[in-house]
Amino acid sequence: MKNSRKKQGIAWKHAAAALLLMPAALAVDSSSAHAGQASGVPHAGETRAQRDARMHWWRDARFGMFIHWGLYSQFAGNYNGKPVSGYGEWIMRNGNIPVATYATQARNFDPEQFNATRWVAIAKAAGMKYIVMTAKHHEGFAMYPTKVDDFNIDAHTRFKHDPIGEMAAACKKAGIKFGVYYSQNLDWHHPGGGTAGTAWDPAQAGSYDAYFKKVCAPQIKELITWYHPAVLWFDIPGQLTPEEVRGMTASFPHDPGLIINNRMGGGVQGDYQTPEQRIPSNGFPGQDWETCMTINDTWGYKSADTNFKSTTVLLRNLIDIASKGGNYLLNVGPSPQGVIPDQEVLRLKKIGSWMKVNGQSVYGTKPSPWKKLPFDGRATVQGNRLYLNVLTWPSSGAALTGLETRVLRANVVATGQALSVTKGRDGSLVIGRPAHLDPISTAVVLTLAAPPVVVDESGLIERQANGDFDLKATDADLSKGAAQVEGNPGQEDIGFWTHLADTAEWTITVPASGAGRYRVDLNYSCDPLIAGSTFDIDIDGAATGAHGTVARTTGWSDYKDSVLANTVFLKAGRHILSVKPIKITYAVMNLRRITLSPVQK
Repeated sequence: MKNSRKKQGIAWKHAAAALLLMPAALAVDSSSAHAGQASGVPHAGETRAQRDARMHWWRDARFGMFIHWGLYSQFAGNYNGKPVSGYGEWIMRNGNIPVATYATQARNFDPEQFNATRWVAIAKAAGMKYIVMTAKHHEGFAMYPTKVDDFNIDAHTRFKHDPIGEMAAACKKAGIKFGVYYSQNLDWHHPGGGTAGTAWDPAQAGSYDAYFKKVCAPQIKELITWYHPAVLWFDIPGQLTPEEVRGMTASFPHDPGLIINNRMGGGVQGDYQTPEQRIPSNGFPGQDWETCMTINDTWGYKSADTNFKSTTVLLRNLIDIASKGGNYLLNVGPSPQGVIPDQEVLRLKKIGSWMKVNGQSVYGTKPSPWKKLPFDGRATVQGNRLYLNVLTWPSSGAALTGLETRVLRANVVATGQALSVTKGRDGSLVIGRPAHLDPISTAVVLTLAAPPVVVDESGLIERQANGDFDLKATDADLSKGAAQVEGNPGQEDIGFWTHLADTAEWTITVPASGAGRYRVDLNYSCDPLIAGSTFDIDIDGAATGAHGTVARTTGWSDYKDSVLANTVFLKAGRHILSVKPIKITYAVMNLRRITLSPVQK
């Protein structure tokens, strides 16, 4: 996410760079059911046990299908004979297509090859446990026969069907959970709907509150009462008034088990975090979360986009996400004829073949007890079973450190082959190499005497040969707040740093020869508009006297080094170094790394 909303709290899906939004993950007091009902906050009086029961199927599912399909699919990424850059479903905005002109495309939208049963079968064969489909995207076109107005697939096209209803029925028959996506903030067709920046057509002028009452709230009621979705997936939260929040959630009691994401707006947290097009390095410890991602480069159909991710990448993404306790919502973009592209189906079919024999290492599992394994692989847990997905098998065997629970046996999941388990010289457990290795990932199950107990030393940072300590963003413990690791591999930083409780911690071990004073050098970026946050550096919870004020850089992608005026003293032994915000202007910074360098005596 490289735009002016980077520090708004969440990487909001498809949002234009000019659109400024408030964080959806604002703190919500759920201690009082009465207060929650009055404010419209869903499930505000819910106990932990009740929440666990409601979220149970979702947590077990791990893998779902996202479907972006709408009138934008008819354009296939082109307008007036020319390609339009950006996501396919954003073509109206990116092409500045007038409202009336855009609407005329509905005459030609006739997806006669749409078959809900076939779509659901593709998802089920891939091992997906739920589907979320766009009921109305930012274009304002409803993919169901809404009674609100006639800008919908039944009244405005030759295709007299209800795709949402047919998908809901097909999912129910196949035993797959069905959810709907609804764009509640942006609507480029109806007057008053959000436009993601400056409006380009006078027809879009109007009051958002009027739009909300006339279009948004009634359509949400229709979707809930007509189709009873298991998930309601909102997008790009707005600054809803308390009255609008109540209007949006008024129909929620019709489905007490309804799950919503964190993009509704108005200060409503929702049930789970939604990182987009990325996998957080550390996941969201203690929180439910779901990565949504495209198979190629677009969500809505673009005929020219053939940059499909390989099956290996997609499947390893799923394995990685599950090991961090998240779900993978993988998108398909059907054609205007109603067909999921062959290249997408092919990849889903191959994923399904692997999941059919190895899915137990993904479904219903808990996160890895290790922050990082000592080999190229991922781990998950289910009761007394510890699963290892080994991506590249070490020639000497896969070694596990810190596992204190007795291993009863080890087997390859796909074949049942028994594997040797021996102790290495360093006390690690070494799992013998299987006879046959899966080119994508070889899943192994260790049956233990009890749920695994692990002493994880993988996050421990030792002194380097030059005397420095290198504290990378990916090695930080962020469990005491809501800050997240973001960015591409090798370029990650700690971002989404918006609350005083968001503390970043590193565990370091100082040898006797390394005791002494260290200079503190931060590598970070900060948008010029929100510079000025202050922070302290603590050691083992005590102030060190080292503190700083975040100076601006030219933008979130411009990283600079800054040495703090005061040094820190490190005694020999193990310590926890913390960066604690003291004052936040809007967001602290994007912190890529801290380098501790010994002060020459």
